[in-house]
Amino acid sequence: MKSITADKAALRRQVRAYGRALSPEARRASDDALLSRFLSLPQVAAADTLLLYHGMGAEPDTARLIPPLLELGKRLALPRCLPERRLEARLIRADTVLIPHAFGMLEPGEECPAVDAGGITLALIPGLAFDRSGGRLGQGGGYYDRWLPGFGGIRVALCRGALLFDALPRQAHDALVHLVVTEDGLYGPSAPDAAKAGPAGPASARSLR
Repeated sequence: MKSITADKAALRRQVRAYGRALSPEARRASDDALLSRFLSLPQVAAADTLLLYHGMGAEPDTARLIPPLLELGKRLALPRCLPERRLEARLIRADTVLIPHAFGMLEPGEECPAVDAGGITLALIPGLAFDRSGGRLGQGGGYYDRWLPGFGGIRVALCRGALLFDALPRQAHDALVHLVVTEDGLYGPSAPDAAKAGPAGPASARSLR
């Protein structure tokens, strides 16, 4: 019987292959829908300080969220990787110069003010795939699994519809998100039932196209 760790590794390979095969046109259309739906969330409207992430690879282009959120007067932070697979959040402005990390994403430097997890209202959490109950398949580094237990705000994720599953392999340390945003629906513990739409399937039984 395969371990959950092996199941996750196999699924990561499958999801990454899907992302590499996604055309620029399909990615842009998906991003447009995801970012528009995120910006329309009442939880975003009510949030004072938001933690975003700078999308890389096949992830949604979350950098496009920064200008409209700043125009709304929101305080924005981005994560910064620390030794021992830890994260910290640092505030950014429209003119903040971000620094390339070895993993490929852009992050704020030490000159940006740090903000405690308790000072963040809503966090946008990255992931390779998600499920209908808020389960998350991360990159495997454990950075967010270490940071999220100290965060008491709202956890939101952006998920392409093809990467939404009924149930992902889950371990005790895996942190859930409250709301999963797809192009055509909302899922997770905080999603209204009426907003849930579209088919999904178990991670072990669905191929990605």
